[in-house]
Amino acid sequence: MATDTRVQPAPAVAAVQPRPLRGRSGLMAVFRHVILLPGVVFFVIPLVFMVSTSLKALRQIALFPPELIPNPVLWANYPEVFHYAPMHLYFVNTLFLVLPAIFGAVFTSSLAAYAFARLRAPGKNAIFIVLLSTMMVPAFVTMIPTYILFAKLRWVGGFKPLVIPYLMGSAFFVFLLRQFFLTIPRELEDAAFIDGSSRLRTFTGIVLPLAKPVLATVTIFAFMASWNEYMGPLIYLSNKKQYVLSLGLQVFTDAYGGEWGLLMAASSMMVAPVILLFFFAQKHFVTGITMSGLKG
Repeated sequence: MATDTRVQPAPAVAAVQPRPLRGRSGLMAVFRHVILLPGVVFFVIPLVFMVSTSLKALRQIALFPPELIPNPVLWANYPEVFHYAPMHLYFVNTLFLVLPAIFGAVFTSSLAAYAFARLRAPGKNAIFIVLLSTMMVPAFVTMIPTYILFAKLRWVGGFKPLVIPYLMGSAFFVFLLRQFFLTIPRELEDAAFIDGSSRLRTFTGIVLPLAKPVLATVTIFAFMASWNEYMGPLIYLSNKKQYVLSLGLQVFTDAYGGEWGLLMAASSMMVAPVILLFFFAQKHFVTGITMSGLKG
């Protein structure tokens, strides 16, 4: 009688999956929050104190120790600011500087960045290095030559020296956008070229929609730089009706520096748009910084 000598396969042994270290990751998250919490408190306390002071009467501001929560809340400080200074006029003048800065950051700088990232030209890399080298020159070094140039053009005393240079873009924004454009796969553009799309249509229809995070980043940077601009308006603007918020706040401080409630109310109104813009664009801002090569 024949004996079956075939080797029976061994029963399958279920692979042992390592259990995720949820406890350790949770502990690290708690540790990171504990480390960051003092920094958050350090940066938030001045903002909270400013808003709190803007809602107090002068007798409450002089109390020691200071009261963080105003009682009663004096909302009248905010409309009263406009009786002391034409803040609405300063706000409109500031927008007149902010909008060209955003246009230059989003449109002009993106065109130059796309050219450096995708187009072929002799000496392109050398030109890009020269462009980056301009970021190393302090603004105070070029301040006097720039003023002489604008004076010869008869632009001093108006908004032209503050608007037209912003329309030309910025070296930093060109670098930031170029680094992001290099991460976009070329296959997407090649497919568009095969379908008959032009270079400009590919740029506006494919590249720019994919670059929303970094465009949000440069928009925030451009907004903050032009919104808080002080030295330029101080040098080139001579008419008080042309003053922007930064100069208007300084004039308000010189005239009514003792009115701390009104001063903090004016400061809060100047800071609020920047904070709101950051909170609304925070997700795109962080993504743009992470994907553009600026992360630490």
